[in-house]
Amino acid sequence: MGTDGAIPKGWQQGVALRKHTTLQVGGPAEYLVKVRTVAELVEAVTTACWLRLPYRVIGRGSNLVVSDRGLRGLVVVNQADGLTIEETPEGAVVRALSGTALPRLARFTAGRGYTGLEWAVQVPGTVGGAVVNNAGAFGGSTADALERVELFHPRYGYAEWPAERLGLGYRTSCFRRGEADEWVVLAAWFRLRRTDPAEAAVRLRAATEQRRKTQPFEPSAGSTFKNPGPDMPAGWLLEQAGLKGVGIGGVMYSPVHANFIVNRGDGTAADVVALIGLGRQEVKARFGVELELEVELVGPDLKVPGGR
Repeated sequence: MGTDGAIPKGWQQGVALRKHTTLQVGGPAEYLVKVRTVAELVEAVTTACWLRLPYRVIGRGSNLVVSDRGLRGLVVVNQADGLTIEETPEGAVVRALSGTALPRLARFTAGRGYTGLEWAVQVPGTVGGAVVNNAGAFGGSTADALERVELFHPRYGYAEWPAERLGLGYRTSCFRRGEADEWVVLAAWFRLRRTDPAEAAVRLRAATEQRRKTQPFEPSAGSTFKNPGPDMPAGWLLEQAGLKGVGIGGVMYSPVHANFIVNRGDGTAADVVALIGLGRQEVKARFGVELELEVELVGPDLKVPGGR
């Protein structure tokens, strides 16, 4: 470990990652540390680099299916939370630290009369994860309001990149595609328009109500597959293929929304991968459509047969 063989301060060994993912699956992290400030985040990844350990930064653990075998190296749980706001003639620019919860960001901005992030009020992720995945819901996405990001690399230092440099696409970015390895998102700036706070509050309530009616509340990683097209929702394809409510082991396609795989209490990553494979197989057989994953499989042993 360190030069004296000691584990760095605050690091834990063998922590089950199911405790840190919304799907509640995942084996032990070799090392895990929780950070509450940007300085602690920078120190953690710098130390991992110096020790030649691979590292992964996670927020609230949504959108992840972590291997039952766990992960080698350091898992950094990013809880660096903070919001500042600068008014502009048209609205405001809001700076959010990467560990800030998306619902908090949505309520903070809407409550002050700024629109553009109401969709995030029920998304169980953080700002950093939203940037990496270009998260979105109910017709809105991170890319719609993102202006720039502050980054850190343990060898290259600090940088600011405009949103245009991130290659943001439908639930993807240069980070998700592996084109910016080891860069860590520290903060993001969002440019928002002014609105009536009462109208923003209505939009928050509408997003909350739509989430309550259309998505399950059991543990899940969020949407399993990307929608193949604007008029071809993955959930509809899975339902038409007869998969709504179908399970393998401890997980199943939700009876509420077929594009959500939910953990019934004792699910494993192996169960999830098997169910993903079944879903892709059945949709391909019936519709000729190859579903592409929206969730991220984390761990070298997690492979979906013929999957993307």
